Amino acid sequence: MESVIRLAVAVGGSALAAFVVCRAADLLARFADARHPETPLWGLLRGCRTPLYVVLLAALLRWTYPVAAEPGGAPAEHAETVGHVLLLSLIGAGAWLTVRTVAAVVESTYARYAGRSRDAARLRRVRTQVTLIMRVVAVAVGVLAAAAALVTFPSFRTLGTSLLASAGIIGIVAGVAAQSTLSNLFAGFQIAFGDMVRIGDTVVVDGEWGVVEEVTLTFLTVRTWDERRVTLPVSYFTSRPFENWSRGGAEMTGSVFVHCDHSTPVALVRAHLREFLTTCGTWDGRAWDLAVTDTSPTGITVRAIVTAKDADDLWTTRCAVREELVGWLAREHPGALPKVVTAPAADAFELPEAGERAPRQRRLRRADGNPAGPADTPPD
Repeated sequence: MESVIRLAVAVGGSALAAFVVCRAADLLARFADARHPETPLWGLLRGCRTPLYVVLLAALLRWTYPVAAEPGGAPAEHAETVGHVLLLSLIGAGAWLTVRTVAAVVESTYARYAGRSRDAARLRRVRTQVTLIMRVVAVAVGVLAAAAALVTFPSFRTLGTSLLASAGIIGIVAGVAAQSTLSNLFAGFQIAFGDMVRIGDTVVVDGEWGVVEEVTLTFLTVRTWDERRVTLPVSYFTSRPFENWSRGGAEMTGSVFVHCDHSTPVALVRAHLREFLTTCGTWDGRAWDLAVTDTSPTGITVRAIVTAKDADDLWTTRCAVREELVGWLAREHPGALPKVVTAPAADAFELPEAGERAPRQRRLRRADGNPAGPADTPPD
């Protein structure tokens, strides 16, 4: 009974001590966050409260449990097993705390950089690199934590010595088996640091137009205009051509085609387009134009060129210009709209009625006077 009481006191005291330390650290981070609002580091570090509490609790229990479990008591029978479990918990919580702390530092650094930079393209590139770096750090810490946990088992520790002798063969086999995965992994690094595509870029891949929403070490997610998500392996972007509309600047130029009649007053349409663009909020004012680009026996093709600051505004501007030009022509110059001819065509000649003899055909002759066409219909 006494050993159980000592164990309860050890567990309760460890939990209370860990809670007090975590609470003090949280208050200190809150105070620092209030004193330094220019950096979000302290606010982000407050998110590490839970892993810090688990680390402190596991460490304190690992230290107090052997003291509370005296030899001969009931808790002492499982002291070795409990100690091993606490050690594994400490390793896992330590890895969790490390990833959270590194993420807080990296996010804080990026936030301060984003507050100083005005280049949207550079911010998207840095954001993509930061995201991939954090994923690499998380994977590396997880692998090290798993290796440290396996080493705590005596059987795995003995097995590790024999595995090192065949590490070369295993590495070759694993490399061949995971060739596709490794290619995606290296392609992810190439995308991150080669500045091929970034989070927030407007791209056209596999016939789909959308915005890059997520970039990982193995796949990339594109959010299309209709809110669908297209997931592609990152190796797609290193082995196939794709359109990146945000590369080299987000400004874009688009065209609007309107089919009109030959009598369309092009000069008046051009003047109205200029007047309308001054009231269009999505037009960036860089350039515009209107010209006849094609003609046919039934009408002409008028092309309007407009510019916008990004792909979304360009789409809105094109739709607004198309709607305005068609509506203005219908109101002010309805004759300029394309026409469809529905009148019946005149007969070239009349066919003979039933029972009548076909008219005599004219004999065709060549220059030398010899007949070249069908013979005349024989006389009656």
